[in-house]
Amino acid sequence: QVQFVESGGGLVQAGGSLRLSCAAPGLFLDYYAIGWFRPAPGKEREGVSCISCDGSSTYAESVKGRFVISRDMSKNTVYLQMNSLKPEDTAVYYCAADIEKQHCATRWGTLQYWGQGTQVTVSS
Repeated sequence: QVQFVESGGGLVQAGGSLRLSCAAPGLFLDYYAIGWFRPAPGKEREGVSCISCDGSSTYAESVKGRFVISRDMSKNTVYLQMNSLKPEDTAVYYCAADIEKQHCATRWGTLQYWGQGTQVTVSS
């Protein structure tokens, strides 16, 4: 069963940085839009960032200017560089593929290949 494997989470002080990794064995990263997600109050989840098959990216307003999504095709891995972290960024972060889309859009389609998540904790 194909599944993403997230890693890189940890405990960091406010203002610090972390880089999350999303490895995708058996998946072609340039075939789907790939997103990073986290739970959000009152919602099932919040789409934090997305990278399209052409490498273009989008960000939630709450992380814009602080987070950067990228990918390494040779390693079949998507990254989320998280800078200037805030306590409200504390969450389990997951990645998933939108199997209906190759380009990031306002609304997500069918999300699959969820990993187990990686915990990010930001202390104040």
